[in-house]
Amino acid sequence: MDVSQYLEIFIDETKEHLQNLNTQILELEQDPENENTVNEIFRAAHSLKGMAGTMGYKRMQTLTHDMENVFSEVRNGSIKVNSEMIDILFQCLDALDEYLTNIQQSADEGTNENEALIKALNEQMGAKGAEAPKEKKAKEAEPAQVTERSKKWLEIKLDDSQKSVISRAAAQGEHIYGVDVIVQESCLLKAARAFLVFKAIEKYGEIIVSNPSAQDIEDEKFELEFSLIVVSKGEISQILDAVKNVSEIEDAVGEALDVSEYIPEETKKQETAIVESGSSEVPEQTKTDAAKTKEKKQTAVSKPVVNRTVRVDIEKLDVLMNLVSELIIAKNSLVSASGTEGNKGTGFNEQIEYLESVTTNLHESVMKVRMVPIESVVNKFPRMIRDLSKKLNKKMELYMTGEETELDRTVVDEIGDPLMHLLRNSADHGLESAEIRRQRGKSETGSIFLNAYQDGNNVVIEVGDDGNGIDTEAVKLKAIERGVITPEQAENMAEKDIIDLLFNAGFSTAKVVSDVSGRGVGLDVVKSKIESLSGEVEVKTKLGIGSTFIIRLPLTLAIIQALMVVVGGEKYAISLGSIQTLEDIPVSDIKLVQSKEVINLRENVIPLIRVNEMLDIESAKGPDDNLMVVIVKKGDKLAGLVVDDLIGQQEIVIKSLGKYINKCKIISGATILGDGEVALILDTNAML
Repeated sequence: MDVSQYLEIFIDETKEHLQNLNTQILELEQDPENENTVNEIFRAAHSLKGMAGTMGYKRMQTLTHDMENVFSEVRNGSIKVNSEMIDILFQCLDALDEYLTNIQQSADEGTNENEALIKALNEQMGAKGAEAPKEKKAKEAEPAQVTERSKKWLEIKLDDSQKSVISRAAAQGEHIYGVDVIVQESCLLKAARAFLVFKAIEKYGEIIVSNPSAQDIEDEKFELEFSLIVVSKGEISQILDAVKNVSEIEDAVGEALDVSEYIPEETKKQETAIVESGSSEVPEQTKTDAAKTKEKKQTAVSKPVVNRTVRVDIEKLDVLMNLVSELIIAKNSLVSASGTEGNKGTGFNEQIEYLESVTTNLHESVMKVRMVPIESVVNKFPRMIRDLSKKLNKKMELYMTGEETELDRTVVDEIGDPLMHLLRNSADHGLESAEIRRQRGKSETGSIFLNAYQDGNNVVIEVGDDGNGIDTEAVKLKAIERGVITPEQAENMAEKDIIDLLFNAGFSTAKVVSDVSGRGVGLDVVKSKIESLSGEVEVKTKLGIGSTFIIRLPLTLAIIQALMVVVGGEKYAISLGSIQTLEDIPVSDIKLVQSKEVINLRENVIPLIRVNEMLDIESAKGPDDNLMVVIVKKGDKLAGLVVDDLIGQQEIVIKSLGKYINKCKIISGATILGDGEVALILDTNAML
């Protein structure tokens, strides 16, 4: 069998199983007696083994088989979970991750046999090659158990239409079989296995009825056994062999039925008359009921039997998003055209409104398809913090909230590294040693937290700790030492500006370079990566109390609602997500603070930014005209952008300016307007 076509699915599902194993083994370390966790780990290892075996990855299969053996012993109560076992299991997961990386790069698992790990797993079982005798005995006893449970098909109650189908089939020389199918206890997707059983049987005959019903089987509302009545021209042995060939099916038993007891006298007479007359016609009522039964059965088992989801390549979604973008540009063109003379008919405007509604809904639908929970990124961090705790010899706990918060898939794929840098930074720089924490009256176990939540059109992710906080004096001295700032500049710097020095490339306050931190490749990478995603980072810190890094990211990178403004005769777009209010301000309200223009708006002193000066263009407004001010927000900060005029709100498609025009930070991209003009998009974060 050519399995290369399943490689992408294998890689995706293996990642999910490995992450699940990481999470479950962490839980097992906290609660070694939890049977549910042990069973979940056993099932995940069992699934991984089966998948690797199917794909022909023997080394991966061998390692997961030995992990499964260990958990089989744990389930049986033969051995107990201990810290050494947990360490070995995590090493196994790292080895499996290495196999997976090789498979992603070359479709081959590599040559590492991991003999030391396999030996360590066998030693955990007490003797090399221990095969869990309890499990073996149970298996030997199972055939008798199956026999006792057999003939469940006799409990099936048939309605008249089903009896008619059976009697007609019997009259035409077909066999009627009762079949019991027993699924393995370790089976993860019982409904999927049942579906494969149905498909296997349908090669040899027709399933008339099942117990439980086909719908209940699809919904996994059954234990480990289900029963069928099958009409077939073949032998029962063929059917049973076909069922047993389905993986994770423990056994199947069946035999031919004496159908006379199922058939009412009226039906017998009717069927006999039909056969004797030689007619090939089935009474319409009977045929309809039989057709209904068959149709119902086929519908029930033909539908997907697991979550109704589809894996879609992100590139296909990108193509779809581009098409939606073009549609929105076309809609904007029509809106623009509708404003010209001769196109102001009611019908035309109604069609425009309808198109606008459709494009907006289409955009929202595509965006929802692209949104994924950040859980897929953050659920690997508890394991990382556990490993850092051991490596740094510090007690620490990670607390996470908001893992279900959703972000655009392209953002989620890029956000993992920055978050990892910040967490490692908290573990190494942030948290003090147990001795210092005791002196400060803190718990010896440091707390690291990662909180995510949606805030308007943004997602906010906070990463922080209850550690030492940032020593701004130490940062200042280090910056002077490295020539980043002069002693004179340092004297006049605000605390926020000092903290911002940490984001300079290569800047580090670590006294010792380790493999955790201190190479100065952390915070500058975080800042550049977040800004490339149109996001921002800010820091809140208190010496001796702790620090929090706040990352603010846009929900989507492709299509936004924007306010169109005019500055010096040119049109510009400002994202609605950053706008607080619009104000008409008299010139007399402008005050000067440290030679900079500010306004006092509802008890807030807000600095003014004259956009025309920043863009180096001449304003169309006179010196005495009222100012049109757009109040924008970045984190806790507010500022007023002074523009010449407002056009209105519009849905715009963000187009990148490309790598050749990336020096101007205050321009984040461009958009094509309805009349074909190009308008630049202002990055208010960079302006502030």
